[in-house]
Amino acid sequence: MSIKDRLAAKAATIGTSPRPQKSSEDSPGRPKTAPGQLMASLPLLAEKEKELQAAIKRIEELESTDNTYSEEVEISTLIEVPGRRRVLSQQEYGELRANLQANPLVHPIVYRPLGDGRNEIISGNNRVAIYRDDLGRTKIRGVPFIGTDTEVELGAAFSNLLAPSLPDFEKYRQFQRIQENLGLTQADIIRASGLAQSHVARILSFDNLPSAAKEFIAAKPHRLGGTAAAKFAALAQQGHELEVTQAIRTLVESEEMTQERALSLATPARPKAPQPTATTITLGKKKFCDVSVRSGVVGLRFAGKDSEAKAAEWGERIAEFIRTKLEADDRQSSNLDVE
Repeated sequence: MSIKDRLAAKAATIGTSPRPQKSSEDSPGRPKTAPGQLMASLPLLAEKEKELQAAIKRIEELESTDNTYSEEVEISTLIEVPGRRRVLSQQEYGELRANLQANPLVHPIVYRPLGDGRNEIISGNNRVAIYRDDLGRTKIRGVPFIGTDTEVELGAAFSNLLAPSLPDFEKYRQFQRIQENLGLTQADIIRASGLAQSHVARILSFDNLPSAAKEFIAAKPHRLGGTAAAKFAALAQQGHELEVTQAIRTLVESEEMTQERALSLATPARPKAPQPTATTITLGKKKFCDVSVRSGVVGLRFAGKDSEAKAAEWGERIAEFIRTKLEADDRQSSNLDVE
């Protein structure tokens, strides 16, 4: 499926039933309830849909042209927008580098001419980096994209979100970019991305991790998934920020460390229940038995060769004592009621 088709599929979920905005007299302030905020956001979503559709239309025009439309671009003129490049694992980066070294560039990069001799990379940051840093190339094939800042940001963000095997932390970074650069809320992102609310909430749980922990994850986003991140975030909110940060650092730095083991490192050990103290009953200098109490159980351990017989005998005595004591207490209680 092409970028155009994937973007179109996602755009179909945005602002499909926008309602007209009310006058300022009817709505003096922003709604405070969640349903009200969602209704208020629909006109904004409709506006974003138009901008996204414009970007899709432009991509469609570019894709409908002959491949010869792409042109060689001087790599020295290309600039990268911070946070837009997808962080690849070592294996992914190595595979991409080997492919680019052995084969012609199948998918040209997309860039926006800035009018001053520089070109802003919209998609293809890793391809540019490999051409420049690993292969020593000075030019790369690219397709120009002319559009507004919002169209460019939407196109770049959604092309990353729709990339296969995108780590949850990378999705989180793209969600952040959409929120900060386009002013969309979490509800807007859910509608725009087509993802389930629970999935988006799990991804956004990275936001509750300590800042230092997120810096470690940013180096190797594939090491921590959203489910484990939510568990780490819960531990951090319980006051275990240092343990969480150290465990995540260990997870990122050691390929042998698993997410489950890292979680166990950050989870505080449960306090051990105090061991019951046994009371020893002696007959003269000779030990008769040990009495212990634990978890609602009274235990007797008799000493000597005839311990089994003693246990049976004293078991009957104790049972008879309890019955007699309960009956006496019951009679005393009845007498008090009569008085």
